[in-house]
Amino acid sequence: MKYRKLGDSDLDVSEISLGSWLTYGVGVEADKARACLEEAFVQGINFIDTANIYGRGAAETFLGEALQGRPRDSYVLATKLYFPMTDTDFGLSRAQVEKQLDASLKRLKTDYVDLYQCHRYDTATPLEETMEALTRAVESGKTRYIGFSEWPADKIRASLDIAGVAKFVSSQPQYSLLWREPEEEVIPLCAANGISQIVWSPLGQGVLSGKYDPDRPPPSDSRAASAEMGGFIGRLMEPQVLRAVQRLKPIAEEAGLTLPQFALAWVLREPNVASAIIGASRPEQVRENAAASGVIVDTQLFQRAEMILDEALGGVTA
Repeated sequence: MKYRKLGDSDLDVSEISLGSWLTYGVGVEADKARACLEEAFVQGINFIDTANIYGRGAAETFLGEALQGRPRDSYVLATKLYFPMTDTDFGLSRAQVEKQLDASLKRLKTDYVDLYQCHRYDTATPLEETMEALTRAVESGKTRYIGFSEWPADKIRASLDIAGVAKFVSSQPQYSLLWREPEEEVIPLCAANGISQIVWSPLGQGVLSGKYDPDRPPPSDSRAASAEMGGFIGRLMEPQVLRAVQRLKPIAEEAGLTLPQFALAWVLREPNVASAIIGASRPEQVRENAAASGVIVDTQLFQRAEMILDEALGGVTA
């Protein structure tokens, strides 16, 4: 496992990180989830990402239990706030930052998180109020650093322009061979301002694993077939997308990699990406994905893959 510096922080994070969206505490049984977490540590993964909204606290509760007994300085723990936890608890107001952070720490059974992230931008709260609340969270020691997820470039710029507040060190966008939107504005802006990307869905909800046959129903044990985990995958299951992905398999083989490893290596080719977040329901998936760290791939192979998807998707990899 290779490690990269997370923005302008002193955190060294594994190139592959373990996420818990739609999985732990929700779609994956506790024993299997614990096995995946244990395998992650065996593989050198030190970065665990979660959020209060995942399972309405269930993912954090699972991690709080599963991480007990492990030295706190042996892993980097990140969580988030923004989405509604109750009818009245949502957003990035001063009160919510304080309340939700305390609640997350309680569920996670820890005194601090290494990274506290704004899960989306809150148009109903002044940015200055959010940044001041996050700064107090850092000063209190409840979080070491702050980040955001899926913020547009103009809001990122606005946060950078506020004086006297803690600075973001991470951005968490969707980014993969099937979704390259961050390349246009977000990645260049962040790279110039000491902010790294921690990318979610680097395998396009598992579509870039190549396991989905365009002419057959999804496997019964797959995310696409799961009522708990399949709600966000529909747009990636179009036959033309699945056929294009199948054409990537021989290219991955040329690189000496499985298709998931090739897709992860593609994401990690970008220097501003500190880590690619994987979701796993089985330890074997963790092991396979972790092996994508540190691999060297001929740039021409990546370019061929990009061209196939560009052509299949009408020139728009989205």
